Amino acid sequence: MVKNAGDRALTLAAVATMNVVSGLMLIALSPSPASVSWPWITASTFLHYGYYILLFQAYRLGDLSQVYPISRGLAPALVALGAYLLIGEALTPGELIGLATVCSGIGLLSLQRSPANANGKAVGMALALGLTIAAYSVSDGIGVRWSASPTGYMGWLFLLEAPVALAVLGPRMAVRRPLEWSKFGLGLIGGALSVLAYGLVLYVKTIAPLASVSAIRESSVIIAAMIGVVVLGERPWLARVMSALIVATGVIVLAVSD
Repeated sequence: MVKNAGDRALTLAAVATMNVVSGLMLIALSPSPASVSWPWITASTFLHYGYYILLFQAYRLGDLSQVYPISRGLAPALVALGAYLLIGEALTPGELIGLATVCSGIGLLSLQRSPANANGKAVGMALALGLTIAAYSVSDGIGVRWSASPTGYMGWLFLLEAPVALAVLGPRMAVRRPLEWSKFGLGLIGGALSVLAYGLVLYVKTIAPLASVSAIRESSVIIAAMIGVVVLGERPWLARVMSALIVATGVIVLAVSD
């Protein structure tokens, strides 16, 4: 939605707005998260602010089917390293094989354009985006485990995205710029899907290794690659489909590993 939107900033503001509304609902229905989890909520909030800025710039400069795999492909390996260093979470041999397979498939997908054709700034933004995704993934994984209230943790995390919406909508309201409701409505739909998806990710992090969750989550590059090829007409298509199949194989290995 962000890549194909005529007004990317408005679309991101709508996504953040839906996160805020969902956050208020979750806070009203959930116990407050434990005090030990608040430093992680704070850290993750600022990392998410950086994520929005980098996401906007990366999709302004590059293709969906390249930016998305680069940014998401970095995350599983970095999450595995971060989880091991911070909380001593190690993976089994089968999980390591699955993780490596997923990262290999995503890496191959990110290299479909030659260096001569790739936008260097877009690649740089995608790399920075990947580091940010890995950082907030580890932060949220630890925070939600220590919160004693996963839905309460989610609620505050979503609510604290309010400045993202205000940063875009505030100046427009000040100059009485008309709001394009069709684009804003589309962003609200994307926000609802984002809340559902990340809420599920946060819950699963309470019962599964962070690196495995991250790797399976990033299998969404399969869908992103297909959207890039089918909807946005990005090429080449054959190598991207093959890369997606490699990622799918890695996900299956992770799913069956103890």
